[in-house]
Amino acid sequence: MSVQFARRQFTVKEYYRMGDAGILGPDERVELIEGEIIEMSPIGPRHASTVNRLAGILATLFVRKFVVSIQNPVVLNDYSVPQPDLAVLKWRDDYYARELPSVQDTLIAIEVSDTTLEKDRGVKLPLYARTGIPEVWLIDLYNDRIEVHSALLNDGYQRSRIVQRSQNVQSEVLPQLTLAADEILG
Repeated sequence: MSVQFARRQFTVKEYYRMGDAGILGPDERVELIEGEIIEMSPIGPRHASTVNRLAGILATLFVRKFVVSIQNPVVLNDYSVPQPDLAVLKWRDDYYARELPSVQDTLIAIEVSDTTLEKDRGVKLPLYARTGIPEVWLIDLYNDRIEVHSALLNDGYQRSRIVQRSQNVQSEVLPQLTLAADEILG
């Protein structure tokens, strides 16, 4: 006999109130996904260096054209505030000082996956699609490749491409963005 427990979903407002009240500490690595507070995995050296390398590349390419946000929240809806490893956001002079970026501000969400590939592909990728993020890159460090998901249709991505080493990653949302997979993967 299985027992079902009632689950309480938290809203984005409640999630931030918990932080303000000290229920969630400032150093806790958590994110709100579909109303649930989820612990984030620790960041290892290869993950960190990949994020740093790609952040440097994108920041250099997009000076004052787009905001490159690093491991910061993006409000997807009333119940989800993930923290993608990187997000390419529409340009704002205030760098989103007055409010967090939303789906409408986000052009590309990028997740760097080593131990989190299953969660990123099975939970975050569908969430990004359902809420309208136009393009998602999953940088799969375990398999040493990059997945590019684009062309939203009916809460999913119509196109998914695997980019191997020695190939180029080309964004559909930002056609001027073409990078060598080797440059990203290190």
